[in-house]
Amino acid sequence: MNLRRRATAPAGPPRAAEPAGSGAVPPAGATVVVPGQTVPVLDTSAAVTEPTEQPAGDDRSRPALDLLIWDAPNIDMTLSTVIGARPTAASRPRFDAIAAWFVEGAGDPSSSDAPDVEACVFANIPPQPGSLQRWVEALRGFGYSVFARPKSQPDDDIDQDMLDHIAVRAHSHRLRRLVVFSGDGRNFAEPLEDLARHGTEVVVVAFSEVAGYAIGSDLLQFIDIEDVPGAFVEPLDRVRLDALPPDGAWLRPTRSLRDFVAGFTARRGG
Repeated sequence: MNLRRRATAPAGPPRAAEPAGSGAVPPAGATVVVPGQTVPVLDTSAAVTEPTEQPAGDDRSRPALDLLIWDAPNIDMTLSTVIGARPTAASRPRFDAIAAWFVEGAGDPSSSDAPDVEACVFANIPPQPGSLQRWVEALRGFGYSVFARPKSQPDDDIDQDMLDHIAVRAHSHRLRRLVVFSGDGRNFAEPLEDLARHGTEVVVVAFSEVAGYAIGSDLLQFIDIEDVPGAFVEPLDRVRLDALPPDGAWLRPTRSLRDFVAGFTARRGG
């Protein structure tokens, strides 16, 4: 299985510092990480070699892992599209409930074959982060690792960072279950289906309005994010085509007709 990737990948959660006086000496040429709350981005080539397929029987020597990947820019954008408004506190997902749902899906932690669990949120951080610092700290308090990349240019994104991290974990662990919160089929469809072909249970969680790549796939499982128990404080103001009332429903426009025509006319005239 070959996942396309660049030369960098998130290093993952910081490791605990060696106790003082332990006398541990790092191997020659190893990178020494100073204890702290952040870890550097690693060179993928040092962590994952091609190909990523493992020799027969190798799965037994690698720990099982259930991995959650949260594409924050995509979920935020598609939530705004689905409800036709800027999200409020009541309409934003509850990461505590999502964490509980994900860990419950990993099974009994006391079982001999219980997998490790890891949940990672990937986010772009603008030059003026504002309240994002509190949001990041809340996520960390819920048990999520956060990969934060500065967004200095409009096209800066964390798409490749997510794929890189999945590739790293697929190499270091036996990736038993992968749960991806994203409606970005352009970025995820091919690599996720590749993982599914090699035995990983792949679940895409997004809004059904924008996740056609997962809904139409024979290899990927799909769950609408609103169907995750407790994910939202109250039902979202949306009409799902897969759950229409028997008598039908009106779907309101998400923008003013005049505003759209004014923009359309300006683009056509320019």
